Amino acid sequence: MDETPNRNAAARIRTALVEDDARFRAAFAAAIAGSNDLVLQAQATTLQEGLALLAGPVADVLLVDLGLPDGSGIDLIKATRTAWPTCDIMVSSVFGDESHVLRSIEAGAVGYLLKDSEPERIVEQVRSLRAGGSPISPLIARQVLARLRPASGPVESSLSARESEVLNYITKGFSYDDIVRLLQVSRPTVMTYVRRIYAKLQVNSKTEAVYEARKLGLTRD
Repeated sequence: MDETPNRNAAARIRTALVEDDARFRAAFAAAIAGSNDLVLQAQATTLQEGLALLAGPVADVLLVDLGLPDGSGIDLIKATRTAWPTCDIMVSSVFGDESHVLRSIEAGAVGYLLKDSEPERIVEQVRSLRAGGSPISPLIARQVLARLRPASGPVESSLSARESEVLNYITKGFSYDDIVRLLQVSRPTVMTYVRRIYAKLQVNSKTEAVYEARKLGLTRD
């Protein structure tokens, strides 16, 4: 656990980071150091170290990973909500599934970013969070919205038999070249099916397509 005081901390957004990935910690610390309105007040690498931080000075923002070596960051979110009620909590994680997202929000997180975000971008989101926003990665926002809206039936019927077949292969992890060989068609033909699938599911990536397919029950065993 590393306490990182700064003489000008009172005038800055005091940020605490609980993250076991050394490279991410270093990149985030560098991004914070390059700003003039944030200070990295404290760092921890485990759940127990993170809980110990709660006995110290209150941070304005807590950035926490969920997959910590000795437990879940969700437990830290719950404890922080009680110990530091004025602190804004944001998740930064590789976990983008519905269960982790909803459990984090229910525990008290008001922001959720996937780790594909650049540290500089996360610093911008820390400012947004403290200003009253709720920064959420686009894929996470789509999941939350999908959770709130009723399941849609017409999508399956709008997919052609070939499009459904391609979608099923995608959800099973087959590459586009694999699908070309399996269907014995050209790659441009497969990509045409993929574009149509994206349009009908209203998604922009393979990851989103897989999520929507599973959400809507369009996958086959």
